[in-house]
Formats: sequence, C-alpha cells, structure tokens
Amino acid sequence: MRKYYCSIFVLGICTLFACNSPITPKPKGYSQLSFPEKKYQSFNEQGYPYAFEYPIYANISKEVDYFGDSKKADNWININFPANNGTVYVSYRTIQPGQLDTLIRDAYAFVNKHNSMANSIQDSMFRTANGISGVFFHIGGDVATNYQFFLTDSTHHFFRGALYFDATPNEDSLAPANAFIFKDLVHLVNTFRWK
Repeated sequence: MRKYYCSIFVLGICTLFACNSPITPKPKGYSQLSFPEKKYQSFNEQGYPYAFEYPIYANISKEVDYFGDSKKADNWININFPANNGTVYVSYRTIQPGQLDTLIRDAYAFVNKHNSMANSIQDSMFRTANGISGVFFHIGGDVATNYQFFLTDSTHHFFRGALYFDATPNEDSLAPANAFIFKDLVHLVNTFRWK
C-alpha cells in the first residue's frame, strides 16, 4: 500500500511540473506591404551627364552629403522611396586616364564589405539596348544592401548605385520591398543614357 501512495505522489508531482511549461510568446509578425502601380518619369536635369527614368513614387535628392562633404557639384544624387524607407545612393565619377580599374575595384570592394553577413554574392555583367555596360550585384542574406550596380562607358563616365533600407537587415521581411524596387532598378538601368 505504501508503494501505491508513493507512486501516486510521484505521478502527481510529475503532472504538476509537466503542466507548468514556460509561456512562449508569438513571434513578431510583419505587416503586409502594399505597392503602387509602376509608372515612371524622366530624370534629365541640366548639368548632369546622365539621364534615366525613375518611379513616380520616388523622389530625387540632389543635396548629397558624404561624410560632411557636399557632392552636389559632383553629380551625386539619392533616389528616395519614402513609402518603403529605401534609398538608392548614387555616385558619379568622371574617369581620369588609367582610373577605370580603380573604380571597378572600388565597386567590388563595396560589395565585398558584406561578405561576413552574406549568404551569396552574384554579379552579372550586362549591356543594355542603349549601349550601356555595367555589372549588377545581388547580395543574399541579412545584409545592409541586397542590390548594387555600376554603369560605365569605359572612357568618360562611371555611375554607381546601391539600395539601402532604413531598417534592421532582415532578408525575409525586406524581401517584398527588395523585389518591388529591384524592378525599378532594372528599369532605371535599361532607360539609362549618357548625355
């Protein structure tokens, strides 16, 4: 009889502790993003050596500050996507003799700075119908920028862009916005021309 009571006591204690599992909160959810219809407008400002089309839901800032140094005179711009907290940071360089290799190396170095967090880095060379050559980079993983590119005519002009979001890098939560803006970047590149 004593064994019977001991067994019931042990079973009761186990039942009490088994039912007191810690409370696990639900993981954070991400709000559904809605995107506008794709329509484009032209950027063809006087004084800038390039022109392209960009979305009507984006705006261009010509007042670019790079570590305290104004780059407005250097034809740098930012293409802002306010609804998505994203910005394409654009730099422009006039190629000096023998400088093209350095500019290309620098573009690859900016991409490779994400190696520690990247799952993959894919680069693809292209040439558009307008005769514009360049390289597009897709960086996979929880990185600060998933898309970067550069365009050049190999003799006079070098145009580089990188898409950043004002958010903590999270590939899954940023995937819809990245995919949406990627199509705009492809349109920008395909409509790009030197003046």
